[in-house]
Amino acid sequence: MAANLKSDLPQGTLDLLVLQVVALEPLHGYAIAQRLKQMSKDVVQVTQGTLYPALHRLEHRELLAAEWKMSDTGREAKFYRLTRKGRVYMDAEARNWLRLTDAIALIFKSAEGSTS
Repeated sequence: MAANLKSDLPQGTLDLLVLQVVALEPLHGYAIAQRLKQMSKDVVQVTQGTLYPALHRLEHRELLAAEWKMSDTGREAKFYRLTRKGRVYMDAEARNWLRLTDAIALIFKSAEGSTS
């Protein structure tokens, strides 16, 4: 039996992950979910019920812009791209996230040293 690798995202990280993925190239919602899954080696699995509200929220905040285009399958889909405002926000949030994860790693390393 395979272990369930899906993990819940900490609050506030989905927006940053979506911005990071869309920064690479404009994508439609399904492709964003697939790219997150692929890039995280199946750990980050986002449902439509979680992803689309996030996309709408990011579009409303003008961090993403969207336009309807034909997808690879020949269907019309809403493609999202990062805006200039979105890039500035993403860069600042990524720096904050990296600073926080570095600090958490230091705490884990300290705790490992004290239990040996």
